Amino acid sequence: MLKKFLCIGLASAIVTGVAIEAVAHGDVTPQAVDTSGLPQLGEEWLDENPFRNDQALKSRAVEIGSSAYNQNCARCHGLQVISGGIAPDLRYLETDMDGDEWFKERVTHGAVRDGKVYMPKFAGTISQEGLWAIRTYIDEQPED
Repeated sequence: MLKKFLCIGLASAIVTGVAIEAVAHGDVTPQAVDTSGLPQLGEEWLDENPFRNDQALKSRAVEIGSSAYNQNCARCHGLQVISGGIAPDLRYLETDMDGDEWFKERVTHGAVRDGKVYMPKFAGTISQEGLWAIRTYIDEQPED
């Protein structure tokens, strides 16, 4: 009986829009990424994706980026980079240096508004190689 009461109460809270706990969607712990098979890029961040125009590296980067994206980004940006509205739909991020600049800024600094973390800082936990691999995977996803 208690279980039924709790289920009804939870359903009522959801239907009426009563928030049980409100937190920003950026409360994830970044997971490290194995970048075996990609060259080391060093500590200083590159300005553009180094894997975009190298077919041999691009294939490996997409493979690594797929796993890394699903572990670190899909929770907010959606599976297969199809956003459900919580965070920007990254399929529409420009696949050039302008898009790289926006990506680099977000992954190195995160996004905080009104003291709420909307996206954690990933640099420092995920290597530059891993983050550019994620960017490469994003670039390969169809817009529709």
